[in-house]
Amino acid sequence: MATLAELAVVVDAAARDARPIAQLTASHPDLGFEDAYAIQAMSVRRRLDRGEKRIGVKMGLTSRAKMIQVGVDEVIWGRLTDAMLLEEGASLSKSRYVHPRVEPEVAFLMKKPLSGVVTAVQAMDAVAAVAPAMEIIDSRYENFKFALSDVIADNSSSSGLVIGSWVSAETDIGNLGVVLSVDGTARQIGSTAAILGHPVRSLVAAARMVAQWGERLNAGDIVMAGGITAAHALSVGEYVQTDIEKLGRVAINVGK
Repeated sequence: MATLAELAVVVDAAARDARPIAQLTASHPDLGFEDAYAIQAMSVRRRLDRGEKRIGVKMGLTSRAKMIQVGVDEVIWGRLTDAMLLEEGASLSKSRYVHPRVEPEVAFLMKKPLSGVVTAVQAMDAVAAVAPAMEIIDSRYENFKFALSDVIADNSSSSGLVIGSWVSAETDIGNLGVVLSVDGTARQIGSTAAILGHPVRSLVAAARMVAQWGERLNAGDIVMAGGITAAHALSVGEYVQTDIEKLGRVAINVGK
């Protein structure tokens, strides 16, 4: 049986080279969440050792419906690096990904550290600004087939992020209308309330979960709160745009 460190090498290479791999749980059916997070941590550490910089975290499974669908009662999280950050309005290269999809999200910008068990008020007090955002998620597994432990090990599918203009942290983000459009046609419509009922709950969960791994959210970190709607599978040539009421717009082109 491969060690967790060896599995981390496999996952890291798949993300780096944009090539599909067999799901880990196919050969390691007893792979649990704790081991999966250990694989994720070691995989991302390899990226940092190559010169990438940690810039924050992403939250996943923040939809109650999705949590019920996969049979869990807890969100998941992954780590963000500067190599994942895409320029707003620019083009992403689809060839860098295996199964790229995009989700509309809300992003938090931290102004001071946050870690452990905190209240919603304490969490928002640590926020400098909020912004409309989109996350590029990408499962590196063959045939888009995976179990939840596979997802966690694969950095919770985190692959890219694009951030719109930052606005005041005092903006009420509890129930804002969201439209994700492709080439000018609305494809997904939702509300920020889809994120655990209120996006701040995702930030509270982030502070608690990173602390379990001896980490914290630092000043300057970005926290991606989680998908608001179903993800859209990307195709070359598309112009993808997300509009969030009160927050503004964020867009990106899909190149080869």
